[in-house]
Amino acid sequence: MSSVVGWDIGGANLKAARAEDGVIVAVTQRPCAPHLGLAHLEEAIRAAAQTIGAAPRHAVTMTAELSDAFENRARGVASIAAIFSHELSGAEIRFYAGAKGFVAKAQLAEAAAAVASANWRASAELVARHCEKALFIDMGSTTTDIIPIRDQAISALGDSDATRLQHGELAYAGLLRGAPATGVAQAPFAGRWTALVDESFATIADVHRILGNIPPGLDTVATVDGRPKSVEASRARLARLVGLDLADASPAQWDALARFFATVQMRRIEDQIVLLASRATFVEGAPVVGAGIGRRLVAGWAERTGRAYRSFDEFVPATPEAKAAAGDCAPACAVALLAGEF
Repeated sequence: MSSVVGWDIGGANLKAARAEDGVIVAVTQRPCAPHLGLAHLEEAIRAAAQTIGAAPRHAVTMTAELSDAFENRARGVASIAAIFSHELSGAEIRFYAGAKGFVAKAQLAEAAAAVASANWRASAELVARHCEKALFIDMGSTTTDIIPIRDQAISALGDSDATRLQHGELAYAGLLRGAPATGVAQAPFAGRWTALVDESFATIADVHRILGNIPPGLDTVATVDGRPKSVEASRARLARLVGLDLADASPAQWDALARFFATVQMRRIEDQIVLLASRATFVEGAPVVGAGIGRRLVAGWAERTGRAYRSFDEFVPATPEAKAAAGDCAPACAVALLAGEF
């Protein structure tokens, strides 16, 4: 039996997917915070490896090299590769380098720029093999990838975080991390537009927790104040953004504020889609393929705008037990399946 484990090593979560003869049979993810110390990364790799099981081959993609734990991205790629190779010594390991394919550790010095934050391309490459055209949208905990696919090929102009941001193919808008008020200076509350407190009192996770948008078991990011991940505590954190306490307004008013922030966030993503459509007219009629823990929001947007929608996990051969998680952890599943070819 041919076994390969795909890894997606992020700055907030680490994900792993096990493929047996081209079928995903297990998926797991762990919180991972390398900016708090590289021991956190080592522990996450060990825990995930124990859960997912041993395999002779491993395929790795990453975004954690962006962490401020590292002096620069190239150093981050090298450090993550060294840690990973140490933790899984004896196994055959390849690193995903985007359009360059998979490379060995010895090639990382010259391929570091291609390896850095290339996980989006692995997922998009898998989708392109199944779709003549599509708009692939992967909404994760921190970012949203927006990738046009045409003629069964990736039609993106960017190949790095910097160029993808410039071309509208990457938005720092995720389900858990980031500030609720990103992009706005005021919000409607109690019948008035009010300026917002420019402090880190809440995260976008508080917004989506209030609205019930976070899938069970995936609320992995710590709260900013160390208090519970309850709806009431989340409302209290949002209250501070308008200079108030939880008791100063009704639950319905706090929920309305949360809906405003969620709408603003989705509007930022929609703006990027409009930018893509302005350069590639096929985007308007392309079906949407959603992935990531926020794909339910992507599906909702597709329905509101009259677009056909498909979920990433439709394209992933997986056991029933692993099917749903495959959509949450698209890059890890993608590199596990693509690596079956090296």
